[in-house]
Amino acid sequence: MVAIPVTRSIFIDSDELVESFARASGAGGQHVNTTDSAVMLRFDVAASPGLPDPVKHRLAQLAGSRMTREGVLVLRSEGSRSQLLNRQEVRDRLFELIREATVVPKKRKPTRPTKASQARRVDAKARRGSVKAGRGKVKLD
Repeated sequence: MVAIPVTRSIFIDSDELVESFARASGAGGQHVNTTDSAVMLRFDVAASPGLPDPVKHRLAQLAGSRMTREGVLVLRSEGSRSQLLNRQEVRDRLFELIREATVVPKKRKPTRPTKASQARRVDAKARRGSVKAGRGKVKLD
């Protein structure tokens, strides 16, 4: 059991990360048919004691379809022919997702348009309307 630092205040036990290996798809020749280089990482976000509840909630939103109904985040990597590189890449992606989830989004302050901008908008509409009105049929007397 090794604590892996994600941020200054968040640590994840290595026991919480469940890795499984499979044969990767795609190019790679004979090598891809003989080695289990694809890595699937499962991390139980809901049961993780190292993550605060607000971070868990934001992580679930960021993960989207990569999160199961039970609260398990599933990431897969098969970009490299090396299992070691794929393991490192999938862990880096997990840690980056957690770091993104620690950032609290700013609250939006509703604003109103200024009087001058409202006047400019109305003037522009009137000018545009007069241009369009001038496009009517020409009356021949």
